[in-house]
Amino acid sequence: MRYDSVTDIIGRTPLLRIHPEVHGLRNIDLYAKLELLNPFGSLKDRAAWNMVRPGLDAAVERGSRIVELSSGNTAKALALIAGVHGLGFKSVTNRMKVPEIKELLLLLGAEIEELPGQTECLDPTNPEDPLTRFHRALSEPGSDYLHTDQYYNPRNAQAHAEGTGPEIVADLDGRAPDWFIAAVGTAGSSSGVARALRRTDPDVEVVGLVAHKSDFVPGIRNIDEIQEVGLFDPSLYTTIDPVTSDEAIDGMLELARRSGVLSGPTGGAAYFGALRHLRPLDAALTERGSTERKSAVFIVCDRIESYLSYIRRRRPELFGGQVRKNSLTALTPDEVRAAPAMDIEDAQHWIKTERPLVIDLRSPFAYAALHMEGAVNIADELLEEMVRGGLPFSKRQPVLLTCPVGERSAQYAALLTRLGHPDARSLAGGIVAWRDAGAQLVRE
Repeated sequence: MRYDSVTDIIGRTPLLRIHPEVHGLRNIDLYAKLELLNPFGSLKDRAAWNMVRPGLDAAVERGSRIVELSSGNTAKALALIAGVHGLGFKSVTNRMKVPEIKELLLLLGAEIEELPGQTECLDPTNPEDPLTRFHRALSEPGSDYLHTDQYYNPRNAQAHAEGTGPEIVADLDGRAPDWFIAAVGTAGSSSGVARALRRTDPDVEVVGLVAHKSDFVPGIRNIDEIQEVGLFDPSLYTTIDPVTSDEAIDGMLELARRSGVLSGPTGGAAYFGALRHLRPLDAALTERGSTERKSAVFIVCDRIESYLSYIRRRRPELFGGQVRKNSLTALTPDEVRAAPAMDIEDAQHWIKTERPLVIDLRSPFAYAALHMEGAVNIADELLEEMVRGGLPFSKRQPVLLTCPVGERSAQYAALLTRLGHPDARSLAGGIVAWRDAGAQLVRE
């Protein structure tokens, strides 16, 4: 096969049947759509190329830069496409949580601007949300950027409605699968493929997978974040199920070790979610003595190599290490639920009377934009390193922990309590609740 451009290689990825001895389903053929084999390494290659094409010639003529609100595979694909066409690329995000991807983007010459929002998604209900303000500025006439706008651009889903979905039907000899299981990020691939499959068979069941509210799975939004995505249409999904980072890693490991598929966590989550959904249905088919073969498809979005630090942080035992006692991963759900927390009014009174050490766990960028007066910025990752050696603060001074919405701070309040601190508390609702209550915030 010979090609004139790397973008000509995007798409037409294989559909791999997972061997029944691996998954154990007796009546359902389970297939993996191997999007990790796209030239830039992920499913996002299709959407990135489809979104950027209409404005590319004009951007080249003007010498514009491509810009996208992305911290992952869309940014990577756009950075490579920009480079191929002699353009610059800028990634705007507040959730660059996977260091390998950030380093790769920098290596590719991308500019990264991190903003202090609550999530990577826009919050249209909050006109002061930094990402929303940036998005609005990009949409104004005269912008020098080529903005691909993955959260609202219909060409995102179109890439999959006209590419990924029809390829699945063609590889299944003109049939749609009975089930399509998809991790939901921008909702472009899940909605585009779902619409394509239902053009062939309106009865296809679509299982959407989102991350647990307090968890982080790369490429997947949690149930709150997904409501903010412009392309998300809940009517397309038969059901929406949560998946944890541990479940995503378990699925990823089974795909790699038993099927030879070097999937990243998103594909692992889809595989795990598929089996969890299909096993009781398969058992019912067996009980009825059904002889009809069913089929299901999930997508392997990207590759494992970019997530080694993510996996090591959550599952150190996989790399020959041990789960550290002084770590968030060692906490039990009961410990986190029992962590001391206080609402905004009580926190204001406590700060005034007891003068606790107020620790802001957000990124330095978020802290610099707005923070509680007197708060010390110790970012999440840095505090995790600090507690490895034991309690890093004096027991004599109380501690108030803050984060965007009060979930991470609750975990650290539980961890400091486990380490023997007598009065470590979490700010319920976090900085967002503090802001919404009209409490004072200052800029650096």
